Amino acid sequence: MAARGHVQDPNDRRLRPIYDYLDNGNNKMAIQQADKLLKKHKDLHCAKVLKAIGLQRTGKQDEAFALAQEVTALEPTDDNSLQALTILYREMHRPELVTKLYEAAVKKVPNSEEYHSHLFMAYARVGEYKKMQQAGMALYKIVPKNPYYFWSVMSLIMQSISAQDEKLSKTMFLPLAERMVEKMVKEDKIEAEAEVELYYMILERLEKYQEALDVVRGKLGEKLTSELQSRENKCMAMYKKLFKWPECNALSRRLLLKNSDDWQFYIMYFDSVFQLIDKSWTPPAEGEHSLEGEVHYSTEQAVKFVEERITEEAKNSRPLRGPYLAKLELIRRLRHRGCNDEYKLGDPEELMFQYFKKFGDKPCCFTDLKVFVDLLPPTQCKKFINQLLGVIPLSAPAEDKLALPADIKALQQHLCVVQLTRLLGLYHIIDKKQKLNVVRELMLRYQHGLEFGKSCLKTELQFSDYYCLLAVHLLLDMWLEAGEEMAVWQSLTLLEEGLTHSPCNAQFKLLLIRIYCKLGAFEPVVELYSSLDAKHIQHDTIGYLLTRYAESLGQYAAASQSCNFALRFFHSNQKDTSEYIIQAYKYGAFEKIPEFIAFRNRLNSSLHFAQVRTERMLLDLLLEANISTSLEESIKSMSLRPEEDDIPWKDLHDNRDLTVLFNWDPKDRDISEEHRKLSLEEETIWLQIRSLTLRLVSGLPTLSHTVHPKNSEKTAENGVLSKIDTIRSLLQQLEVAVDSGKRFLEQNIQYPVLGPPPTRMAGFFSNGSCQCQTSLFYLVSDIYELDTNGLEDSTELQERIGNNFKSLLEQLTDLFNKCKGDLMEVRDGILKTHPNILENLVFFVETISITLWVSSYCDSILRPFKSSLQKKKKKKKETNVVLPPVFTSFLDYVTELQTLTSNVIDHIKGLEIILTALKLEELSIDDTLLSQEEKTFTKTVQGKVQSSYQQSIQEIGELLKKRLDTIKKLKI
Repeated sequence: MAARGHVQDPNDRRLRPIYDYLDNGNNKMAIQQADKLLKKHKDLHCAKVLKAIGLQRTGKQDEAFALAQEVTALEPTDDNSLQALTILYREMHRPELVTKLYEAAVKKVPNSEEYHSHLFMAYARVGEYKKMQQAGMALYKIVPKNPYYFWSVMSLIMQSISAQDEKLSKTMFLPLAERMVEKMVKEDKIEAEAEVELYYMILERLEKYQEALDVVRGKLGEKLTSELQSRENKCMAMYKKLFKWPECNALSRRLLLKNSDDWQFYIMYFDSVFQLIDKSWTPPAEGEHSLEGEVHYSTEQAVKFVEERITEEAKNSRPLRGPYLAKLELIRRLRHRGCNDEYKLGDPEELMFQYFKKFGDKPCCFTDLKVFVDLLPPTQCKKFINQLLGVIPLSAPAEDKLALPADIKALQQHLCVVQLTRLLGLYHIIDKKQKLNVVRELMLRYQHGLEFGKSCLKTELQFSDYYCLLAVHLLLDMWLEAGEEMAVWQSLTLLEEGLTHSPCNAQFKLLLIRIYCKLGAFEPVVELYSSLDAKHIQHDTIGYLLTRYAESLGQYAAASQSCNFALRFFHSNQKDTSEYIIQAYKYGAFEKIPEFIAFRNRLNSSLHFAQVRTERMLLDLLLEANISTSLEESIKSMSLRPEEDDIPWKDLHDNRDLTVLFNWDPKDRDISEEHRKLSLEEETIWLQIRSLTLRLVSGLPTLSHTVHPKNSEKTAENGVLSKIDTIRSLLQQLEVAVDSGKRFLEQNIQYPVLGPPPTRMAGFFSNGSCQCQTSLFYLVSDIYELDTNGLEDSTELQERIGNNFKSLLEQLTDLFNKCKGDLMEVRDGILKTHPNILENLVFFVETISITLWVSSYCDSILRPFKSSLQKKKKKKKETNVVLPPVFTSFLDYVTELQTLTSNVIDHIKGLEIILTALKLEELSIDDTLLSQEEKTFTKTVQGKVQSSYQQSIQEIGELLKKRLDTIKKLKI
């Protein structure tokens, strides 16, 4: 443990074995060693803390906390104890206790620089900005070092950022921070670049752009040296904010003269030129054009400047792409403005052709030209592609053989043309037969390209991988747009084959994940996602590809694991970000601190985080809560309260990367901003429905049985009635969310082939789960009303409850009917899948679970009534007491529920038998597109889907058996 490195304590030798045991993960031995030491040295506080760390790591949190508090109460000041307690409290996720620890230490040792700095960092971990400011100044008074002073200044900026009132931020915190820095400037005490950066940040936030510009251009600006062109970039930003377009233009022009390949300065140059044209700016009659020198303020000058850059570039030994792309960008802007000067720069088609000749062998050529293809007239697209193909050095085509590239450069050029062909929509207008011919050609080119990558390492991608991806995209078009079932097996085959040659190709894996999930096969997806080795933020940006399908495909164990995986990242974010902030303070990277905090907030309000958390809790209840008692325990362990909603609805951030899959589709088929908005709307509505369902379920155990209906006023005082008010309020909110969902689905939105995956909402409505679950919660309200009013004079209510029971059984039967059918079948020699049956079965299991929890609540309410009736019967010595209708209705309902669940279990057994009997290895694959070797991959992928279905069916069946056992126990 880190604590040992600093220790100059005489007890260090005694503590060393405990540290070693903890470092090696041998926590039990650490506890034993600490106990031995404490018998001899009762006052050795650090040994107690180390024992507490061992207890914490062995799951004995309460004992660990009690020991830690015992030592904390003694207000230790030795390094060993303080650092060990800091480690312990961090592991307990209680950083606020560390602040109290060092507050006490600082009081006892007021002149300790180390303790004061530890106190500052402890405040930084919990975001106590005001106390940080005070701690920073206290530290500066003890040890007058610049970093400590500027820690205090930065804490003022953080107070301004976190202030709810923007006026307070700009009138108090920031001006005070500005005065503190100005004091140091006047006293000539500014030493480091970080201090100038901080001054610049304050002025920028105060919108004092001229003053910020003066700082950067002045003597202080000379300290800005750590980043390349840091000073120029800051000047440019301020000129833009001040609308000083002449200076913007002159500075960007000057920087382009130094480096004609820097794209950001071309953008700024063009922006400023057109701003000056629009304002009809003219240079002054005398003197310099601007502070930064000569200014270009006309189209002619811009055209000439770009042409000069190309002429200069031609002299270089290494060709630069910037000037050539700048020419196309200028044409695009002139055309957009409706100017007639674009002809002066040349024909875009010819310019792109020349660009391809120069840079076509570079992988970036496609992405460079992609931006400018809209300059081509639609009628010229085919001619343009043929023109490009004409300059690629391919071997002469023999009879029935393709003209193939002779080297890697020619292969890259051809790949670029194929990508452009798809981007221009030429593959979308051909028929099925032509598409299959293109797929065949692309796969032949892929196989040939593997020859060039024989020496590649396993971690490297093959040069021809894009051929395989493009072929799969064509097959996906055929499957998802034309319903060609064979195409999906072919695409899986090609991707699995591709993975054998490029085991690290993330695009192959991501596409396989999407397709397998679309087919309802979750089993192969878990391993694929794991092999992607997603890092940090990627668990949020691409995690949705896994978690969207985790629960919905019936593999509950894998779903639970996937959700845990994602949640681990989100939970560690809070702790990790605190460490980043502390490092930023230590090293003076002040401008990064607001970024880290914004990053943390963005993750805390992530849509994906809210979804995974909600689904994980529903999944836990589904797997663990069988009857009302275990439901109550599960809800208690999750700290769930129906009245509390911890999802930040107004601040939800959609951090999903919807473009993670490579795409070469034309603009009209690509993911648009509109698709993103619609997808976010759909995800939010579905999250509302799921969150409200979870909160309604968590409210069931709170509705305790009212012993005496006459005491209803008293129960109102005791707050019991408010619980049902919460349930009814949530039920109304659920109705609103459901209506929003129905209205959304009426739009019948179709996302692009590789666009955002739709939610489960459509299936939830169409299979009847929504209606059934809503009815169940209304039943809860009716049963509560019966409990409150009693059995007397409630004939109408009892009749309504009886009708509800019948209606529920009908709805559940309808839902079961939607689960009928085969998951896999061979039709006309082609293997067909029906993953919707699997999703419906999962919805059935969920709905039957909610039915069971509600029925358990009904049972808990009706049972005391029956006991009361039996007591009355004994008192009156009556032999026959007619039970009220609600009892017979409930008993009939439970019997029918039991029968229905048994029928579903039998159906699942039937599905298992059919899946097992399906001998895929005997299925003849009549596919002219695939080679004999590739057909073995087809068998493999079909086997994976079959195995996944079997696993899903097995887990669904096991869960339903548990539910059936519990239903059998429901007796009044």
